[in-house]
Amino acid sequence: MSTEINWFVMYTAPRAEKKVAQRLEENNIEVYLPMIEEIRQWSDRKKKVKRPLFNGYLFVRTEKNRLWEALQVQGAVKFVNFSGNHAIVRDEEIEAIKRIVTTGVAVEVDSSEIHEGQQVKILGGPLQGFEGECVQKGNQDYFIIRVPSINQTVMVTVPRKFLEIIG
Repeated sequence: MSTEINWFVMYTAPRAEKKVAQRLEENNIEVYLPMIEEIRQWSDRKKKVKRPLFNGYLFVRTEKNRLWEALQVQGAVKFVNFSGNHAIVRDEEIEAIKRIVTTGVAVEVDSSEIHEGQQVKILGGPLQGFEGECVQKGNQDYFIIRVPSINQTVMVTVPRKFLEIIG
């Protein structure tokens, strides 16, 4: 049996991501739950809240033959599979997600010259070196980073001066 350690994608019960991550850590299982901060508006106040970047998902780093252990914690539902194989997330994808989360606030961009659907590369800033697709949402350009292993995309704004058209 292979003892290779990989990042696997766990699906959790609704709104149980934080508790599941905490229980896994208590069982000495390495886990990564990307959290983002957003401002929620109520009728009487505004409040900063942290929420998972991907609702219902977290990442577990372990050996394939130990996945069942992680599923024993309350709130864990299953590991994501594609065609019968467990979805594995590459270290580079985890690093990309960590960089997106730590980058934080969206920056307004100059939308000149880059058109929707064009492939671009980031030349500077915390996401330097990443390639992705440019999309427009409203009057802003967004840069999409795809995380194919969980069929998710992350949209971030990147200043125009940091983008180079590559296709």
